[in-house]
Parts: sequence; structure tokens; C-alpha cells
Amino acid sequence: MMKQLWLAVAAAGVLSACGQSDNEEVQRWMAEQRANTKPQVTPIPEPKKFAPQGYTQEASIEPFSNQKLTQALKRDSQQSGTASAALLAPELARRKEPLESYPLDSMAMVGSLQKKGQPVALIKVDNLLYQVKSGNYLGQNYGRVTKVAETEVVLRELVQDAAGEWIERNATLQLQEKSK
Repeated sequence: MMKQLWLAVAAAGVLSACGQSDNEEVQRWMAEQRANTKPQVTPIPEPKKFAPQGYTQEASIEPFSNQKLTQALKRDSQQSGTASAALLAPELARRKEPLESYPLDSMAMVGSLQKKGQPVALIKVDNLLYQVKSGNYLGQNYGRVTKVAETEVVLRELVQDAAGEWIERNATLQLQEKSK
């Protein structure tokens, strides 16, 4: 046991002697490195001056307003005497019918009948039934009914193409059979 105690004391002495000399050497090396190393920091450039710009378009018409659309349509109809501009002019001037506030895909033809010798289609929208005959208007694209048959309603719509020109398009509402 005594031998082990002497061995432990001797090892502690050796380790403590090494620790002081290494510690001093490390401290000296660190001081040299701090003295020799100078950081290279590039200065930050000064920020650019902000020059506020005044908004000058408050007196002009908003680009998405109905007034802007109306002006563009009037300008187009005045510039071109084409049939497409002439077709649209009466469409804007007349009073809208109730079924023009609904898109065609929300309507369903549920039947047809004869009224005073004329064919009449029964159109269902929002659980309400409407009677439609030739000459009535349907849908949101200025659709005018051209033909009412037993199984379908044919209409002519006016829509704008990619270039902004008004073109005619035919559409139909087919008779919807009720599924059980």
C-alpha cells in the first residue's frame, strides 16, 4: 500500500511541474499571436441618399374602374366602325334582365313547354324557376337566346378575345334529367 502511495505522489509531482511550464509557454505564444495579428476590416460604404418621388397620378382614372372600361369601349367603338363594336353598343345601353347576373354554369334547363304557340324553356337558378323564350338574355357574357328547343336552349354570347376584340360565341344549355 505504501508503494502505491509513493507512486501516486511522484506522478502528481511530475504532472504539476509539467503543467506550469506548459502553461507559461502557451500564455507567451498567445501574447505573441495577439501582438502580430491585426484584423483587416474594410469600412462599410455609406448608404445612398433616399430621394422621395411624388405620386403624380392621383388625378387620373383608376386602371380597374368601370369608368376606365366604359371610356375604352367608347373609344373603340368610335375608332372602328366594325360590326363587333356595333354589336356591343346596344348591349351596354339596355336594361339587364334578372338571369344576366348568374353565370351559365349555375343554370339548369329543367323542362320546356309551349306558350301561345311559342316554345318556352324552364330554367332553374338558385331553386327558382324562370321562363325563357327567344330574345331573352342569359349569363354574364351578354348571351341572347336564339333558339328554344325541347331539349336545349341555344344562345349567342359576346366575349372579348385575347386582343380585346369582341367576338360572337355560341353556347347551349342542355335539358338536365333528374337523377334518382
